[in-house]
Amino acid sequence: MAKDSKKHTRKISQLPNALTLANAGLGLLAISKAIDALARGADQAMFEQNLETACWLVLAAGIFDALDGKVARMTNSFSDLGAQLDSLADALTFGVAPAIIAKVLLEHEGLAHPRINFIAAAAFALMAILRLARFNVDTDEEDDHSGFDGLPTPAAAGTLVAVILMFLSLGGAIETVGGEPTPLGRGLEFIPLAWRTAMTQTLLLPMVLVMLPGLALLMVSRVRYVHLATKISGNGTKRGLIPIVFIVLGLYLAPVLSLFLFGLGYVGFGIWKAAVNRNATPSDAIQ
Repeated sequence: MAKDSKKHTRKISQLPNALTLANAGLGLLAISKAIDALARGADQAMFEQNLETACWLVLAAGIFDALDGKVARMTNSFSDLGAQLDSLADALTFGVAPAIIAKVLLEHEGLAHPRINFIAAAAFALMAILRLARFNVDTDEEDDHSGFDGLPTPAAAGTLVAVILMFLSLGGAIETVGGEPTPLGRGLEFIPLAWRTAMTQTLLLPMVLVMLPGLALLMVSRVRYVHLATKISGNGTKRGLIPIVFIVLGLYLAPVLSLFLFGLGYVGFGIWKAAVNRNATPSDAIQ
């Protein structure tokens, strides 16, 4: 009985690592889809389909990233191996994969010189790796699970791919399920195609290029960001169900638009709050 119990415990303790590996696997698949998109750039429909799939794979990996830590806490199966594995998986899925997806889009659209696209994408990936390395060193940084110093890499990656998905939506490439347009897709039909094309080329595409170094700097900054899972759940209270219901409803009716607004809102709120706090407190130089 004792041996069976130990085997069962060992299997449970490996569950968080399995979820982390699933996260990394989705990141690798996202990179593969981005490469497929670039290889089939002449076929616009296939390019958009592969790029869309790559974006959703990064977002799906975020679910596994959230689950592995929660499962580790539930099963009390923390380990140094798990911590290092989690950081390596996040570096791949939320650092390298989004940077490659963004670079593929920028290269395909020919917005800037390829070297500029590479520098912007490299900045995002390298700062994500640097942030994760700093996270491993600052072991007490998120002990209270209330917030983060610097933009979390999954949030940076999610915001970036949400903007790319919005780019594809306005271009008419997605927002259909089973051949039928989503509520957002029906709404987009009322906007003339010429207007939508202008928005994608003059607003969203340059936004992708600017966001790469911008999000990179936020990841290694000391700007304080709230812990989304803790904030949304309301620390286990019944009031935590209210935002969850609205989030699920928004994702059902208009998934791309909801992710786009939520991502930009989360990033922007952190910057605004940091600016307010800086103006409200004396500077270090005066103290």
